[in-house]
Amino acid sequence: MRIRMSKQVARASLGLALLCVSAWAQAQVAVIVNPKSPTASMTAEQVSNIFLGKSNTLPSGSAAQAAELPESSATREVFYTKVTGKSAAQVKAAWSRLVFSGKATPPKEMASSAELKKFVAANPDAIAYIEKSAVDASVKVVLSVD
Repeated sequence: MRIRMSKQVARASLGLALLCVSAWAQAQVAVIVNPKSPTASMTAEQVSNIFLGKSNTLPSGSAAQAAELPESSATREVFYTKVTGKSAAQVKAAWSRLVFSGKATPPKEMASSAELKKFVAANPDAIAYIEKSAVDASVKVVLSVD
């Protein structure tokens, strides 16, 4: 009985893990800016440079005000993995070094995609990422990450 139950638990756990990996693989993220921004599109490298502290300007030349989801967000992990090729933990370590050295300020952390959209809609130089399904007319998509 114990062995049978353990196998059932193991199968259920494996199924759940595969479901999570599948959902992660299918997650779509949109990098957004203010609709009035002259920036029409961006490359993954340009976005990566802003969110890794290597650049603080948008392609239009204005100073970027980057904002992001909290560390616990699965969308944040997908964004950093797909756009920068780094895990969220690696990005956090890199930002710790930059902040300690005084070279850069990390993106502003917000609790939800709704808060990020509101921030971007109110700031012409803002840039953020959200779930693609959360995009509406209050923001402009400059990069889609599938």
